[in-house]
Amino acid sequence: MIHIPAGTFTMGSDNFYPEEAPLRRVSVDAFWIDETPVTNRQFALFVEETEYVTNAEMAPRIEDYPGMLPGMDQAGSLVFRKTPGPVDLSEPHHWWHFEAGANWRHPLGPGSSLDALDLWDHPVVHVAWTDAQAYADWAGKALPTEAEHEYAARGGLDGQDYAWGDTLAPEGAMMANYWQGLFPFANQCLGGWERTSPVKSYAPNGYGLYDMIGNTWEWTADWWIDRLADIDPKKPKGACCTVSNPRGAKLKDSYDPGQPQIRIGRKVLKGGSHLCAGNYCQRYRPAARHPEMIDTSTTHIGFRCVRRVP
Repeated sequence: MIHIPAGTFTMGSDNFYPEEAPLRRVSVDAFWIDETPVTNRQFALFVEETEYVTNAEMAPRIEDYPGMLPGMDQAGSLVFRKTPGPVDLSEPHHWWHFEAGANWRHPLGPGSSLDALDLWDHPVVHVAWTDAQAYADWAGKALPTEAEHEYAARGGLDGQDYAWGDTLAPEGAMMANYWQGLFPFANQCLGGWERTSPVKSYAPNGYGLYDMIGNTWEWTADWWIDRLADIDPKKPKGACCTVSNPRGAKLKDSYDPGQPQIRIGRKVLKGGSHLCAGNYCQRYRPAARHPEMIDTSTTHIGFRCVRRVP
């Protein structure tokens, strides 16, 4: 883990998507954060010691999901499939496909494996928020808040679009694993990877952290709210006011850890993934944020953990 000193930074962005606005000054206490996303190798140790079964490995109960589509009542997860050509980018079903038998052990479906694909040092995927939380509890850690993740991702740079400055590819250098080309059909793979990449494949940020941008989205502890301005409604809005250790919406009543299937509420994802592209989802940035249902898993969502300084 890497120690991140306490500090104040400008959270959010006014340059890209409305949910990232407005710019606001935020302070966070010191904390430790995993140097890389949790890898398949690390997650396998957790499963071996606890016999944990992930959400994607359990068939959903029909009574929990009224109106479930045919074929969705099986254990499985969402797998990205590249399209043969241009498609309507407002219709994600063109590239997302539910695959029965897809899970962290079989990331592309039941015929795939971590050994065959050499994925042991890649970020674990097909983990729902509940799976990430279970790992964090086992490790004696926690999931980061949105503010902690963004602060760490910036690597000490304040107010810049990317974790390394204001240029996406300085002098043509690939600084993170994102989609280079036209999504979802033409990836130039300039960084060498079409899907996930092994952790530490790209240079670390200013704090020595790897893959805070790109590769996989990462779960946070915060419930989703539509605008940063509403993170702490009791605080006056504006650049003159600094919010300390902000958290997302208070939805504690929506989460019951005793229930085997949880389908209420969305958590914040941070960091973007290998599927973020210039023509679609330019969220390979510290300020980027995205909502995800806590029982959903895909081929492009992972996580990392923090420990907070007492």
